[in-house]
Amino acid sequence: MNRANLICLITVAASSLAFGEGASPAPTPAEAGIQKALALIAKQPDHIPYYNALAMAYARRARETSDVAFYQKAEDTVAKALAMAPDDSEAMKVRVWLLLGRHEFQQALDAATPLNKKMPDDVTVYGYLADANTELGNYAAAVNDIQWMLRIKPGNIAGLTRAAYQRELHGDIPGALDLMQMAYDATPYQEFEDRAWLLTQMSHLSLLGGDIPKAERFATGALGLFPSYHYALAALAQVRLSQNRNDEAVALLEQRYKAAPHAENLFSLAEALKRAGREKEAGQAFAAFEPLSLKESNIGDNSNHELMAYYVDDARQPAKALEIAERELQRRRDILTIDGYAWALAATGDYAKAYAEMQKVLAVGTKDPKIREHARVIAERAAAVGKVSRS
Repeated sequence: MNRANLICLITVAASSLAFGEGASPAPTPAEAGIQKALALIAKQPDHIPYYNALAMAYARRARETSDVAFYQKAEDTVAKALAMAPDDSEAMKVRVWLLLGRHEFQQALDAATPLNKKMPDDVTVYGYLADANTELGNYAAAVNDIQWMLRIKPGNIAGLTRAAYQRELHGDIPGALDLMQMAYDATPYQEFEDRAWLLTQMSHLSLLGGDIPKAERFATGALGLFPSYHYALAALAQVRLSQNRNDEAVALLEQRYKAAPHAENLFSLAEALKRAGREKEAGQAFAAFEPLSLKESNIGDNSNHELMAYYVDDARQPAKALEIAERELQRRRDILTIDGYAWALAATGDYAKAYAEMQKVLAVGTKDPKIREHARVIAERAAAVGKVSRS
């Protein structure tokens, strides 16, 4: 799962005092929700809201663990709810949430749009519209959706986090960090997984803004709230890479991959191994990544962004990168996908088209350092071969 991780519902609760030394860990927020919903269903098996609650708890457990098997459990549960009550609006909302979790963004948009007409004051549905539109590259529509969220319910956490991501996409890193801080401050103390997730986002934004000490504090704070949390391990690893503490980053990413053995996580580990000068191990990791990534390249929840980068930067097979990019563009047109497409075009020698595509990305205003570097290289190469004028 990649940064649909920006898709954030913050509505669950559990105790963060569970991690005391020698104590048995208390249930995580999602685990507590699962246990509660199952108990209620056992007592009243025909009550639809309990099934909706169970499905959402399974989906949240997928976020906690990065284990996509929980999405299947959630889908099975909401299917039972809809079989009993086909017109249940809350079950339909859960179904949209699951489509987003599966990265079926167009399907999610198609399902959320009639719900929005049916429930025009529902903040959650506007959030789902915003998520789908963001991943499809419909940024103006996403901003409008989020504005409605914050008009209907000023200061709601889900609206703040989505607004923060839009600010990040459009290059306003301090503004994004301010909104994430507001969301963090508004999140109840006992909701430790939500607070850990927010801290990882604040770490990421601080790193983008060049404040490495603050990024480190946020990442370590997230791990203090939720030990071995896969998002926090990744956030701290990025800090360590920025500090050239590459072997420490490798260790963190190894721990992350062990906890969440997904292709994109293996790719991050391979890149860190390469940065650390551990070429043999990096080569082995890249070799394992490719078939793992290819297995999922035709489904929504894929690692195609990483696969494009691998084929251009490591395998030196740009034609394969371009094939993957063109396929992914049929699913989504966000700036990360267009950046990968432009990078693949440049690697195949089509600098004019690569330059044109990259201008679409830059027009959004992103400050992402990798994207900005791609843009710089593409512009230089396009100018060198006379495809664009030198500025």
